[in-house]
Amino acid sequence: MSSEGAFLRHRLPGDVTPVDLERLLWGVVVLALAADIVTTFVGLRIGLSESNPAARGAIEGHGLAGMLALKAFAVGVGLICRLLLEHKYRPIVPAGLAVPWLAATVLNVYAISSAL
Repeated sequence: MSSEGAFLRHRLPGDVTPVDLERLLWGVVVLALAADIVTTFVGLRIGLSESNPAARGAIEGHGLAGMLALKAFAVGVGLICRLLLEHKYRPIVPAGLAVPWLAATVLNVYAISSAL
């Protein structure tokens, strides 16, 4: 049995390349980040409290600018770590940022709807 000429290809469904996927996921990051910030501040306005201690400290100390700085720091860390990965694995970085922010948004919306 010969493995000459055999190779593994990483293909996504529908001819989506890892670059396309990463681009799409960075768009999701932007939307998730904005949604998390908006729903957080809506919740704070109606009397809810921030449960994340780092975000709570940033908001209490610096308001919206503190929250934006915290999010920018997270994105910056992701961008630096992205450089350490092979191209085909780079979509994991925006996915790792978007998923928790989307989850936070869902929880925020639930808390807001429960409080109203």
